[in-house]
Amino acid sequence: MRKETIEIGEEYGPEYKGRYTFQEISWAKRSRIIQKHTKYSQVTGQVQSSDYVAIQAETIMASLKEQPEHKPITLEKLLNEENGVPIGLGELFSRIANRLNSLTVEESRFLSEQSAEANRTQQSLSTDSAKSSDGQSSSLENSQPKQSSNSS
Repeated sequence: MRKETIEIGEEYGPEYKGRYTFQEISWAKRSRIIQKHTKYSQVTGQVQSSDYVAIQAETIMASLKEQPEHKPITLEKLLNEENGVPIGLGELFSRIANRLNSLTVEESRFLSEQSAEANRTQQSLSTDSAKSSDGQSSSLENSQPKQSSNSS
């Protein structure tokens, strides 16, 4: 299995200084991580939601085989929104784990976009119709702005 070792200085803070070794994980382990954080419809089997941040954090932890003795990286630290790892360090660890585990550029971009979107938007319970302020129903299809076909 492929391995990658990096040496981190104090650029992310003195608590993260040290040597980190990452190793490729098995296909089965990667699949189990994804399934653990993905909710499927019991009726259709389609994906209802996925926690992309948790998938990435668990992939990093599964790949992280060695770190400094004081163990600065934990799953909780990767998932913590207030006192988590610095963005740059998390992104570096993500790139290494994705490269070792053969995540393609497209898959990586998809996961990054999905986790960014999940933080900005919430899904509606119903997208069939909406009522206007005067109480009449109208199709969302008709009330959505149309994209311009002009090109510059």
